[in-house]
Amino acid sequence: MPTEIGPGEIIGSEGLQGNDWPVFGWIDDIRPALAEALAAKRPAALATLYRVQGSAPRGPGAQMLFVPTPDGGIAATGYFSGDCIEGDVAGHAAQVLADGVPRRLHYGMGSPWIDIRLRCGGALHVLVELIAPDDAAAATMLRYAAERRSCLWLTDGETRTVREGSGALLALTDEPFGVARRYDPPRRVIVSGGDPGALAAAQLAQLAQFETILVRPNGPHAPPPFAVAQYLREEPGEAVSRLGVDEWTAYLGATHEDHHDLGGCLAALRGGAGYVAMIGAKSRAGDRLAALKDQGATPEQLARLHLSPGVAGLGKSPWEVATGILAEIMQALNPAKERA
Repeated sequence: MPTEIGPGEIIGSEGLQGNDWPVFGWIDDIRPALAEALAAKRPAALATLYRVQGSAPRGPGAQMLFVPTPDGGIAATGYFSGDCIEGDVAGHAAQVLADGVPRRLHYGMGSPWIDIRLRCGGALHVLVELIAPDDAAAATMLRYAAERRSCLWLTDGETRTVREGSGALLALTDEPFGVARRYDPPRRVIVSGGDPGALAAAQLAQLAQFETILVRPNGPHAPPPFAVAQYLREEPGEAVSRLGVDEWTAYLGATHEDHHDLGGCLAALRGGAGYVAMIGAKSRAGDRLAALKDQGATPEQLARLHLSPGVAGLGKSPWEVATGILAEIMQALNPAKERA
């Protein structure tokens, strides 16, 4: 079993890639980085924030992943505090990668080590464990993600199992020590359309770390000028039905053409998408609702449909509209992410 230890040597920017400009902290889901490491036959050190006392930027369940790089450094994903502990956690991760022995780290309030303090005055407890390239639990967890199924990662730092389940994002037992961390399917945004507003929504969703799919019926053969998970040229209704949706999926109809967007909305509503919306003037709402009702949408489904979505007062430029809509999507999908 891992034992409580104090802070180790801090790794500077020469050891932790991107430490001067820590954009690695933008990434909240460590699974893509873990999948990349395992595919390259590289080990990884998984750090999980399992207890928080007092005020802290991140809650229990936040994670970081550390993967050795060919030049001898460590590539990081995720963050815990925004203070100075990320480099220190990386130092312990390097030790875990070297000897395979898990560590339990205690930072801040109540820690006997005074060289690292948290500005917020709280305390963070972190488990760091080795994930070998052939780790069966990691492979199972990644399979659940690919199948868009929730699962629980059960670990004491040395032994890991994965099983289907739900519940709190993180559950902790002290005696014996054990952590159960829930993983949900990656949050996903499907945008149909190709005008500046639709493209702004898709790019903003991609930057916000959503799995983003852009659907443009009969659109250009060339891909969009920014990265997306998928670019599809089919009808939105067909695309949504084929892809399948769930409570972690948002659909935004933004072609401004009802014969395209209504099909996408109907498929998303029937599939139980966590957020469904169509961009358009409020004056069009009545006709759109009537058309969906004629196509079999139930009152309960129509009640979940956002017409003229977004946050009022932000403005009407493509980025302003997209920002308001993405804020609504985040709010709608967050209960699925943080539910107890």
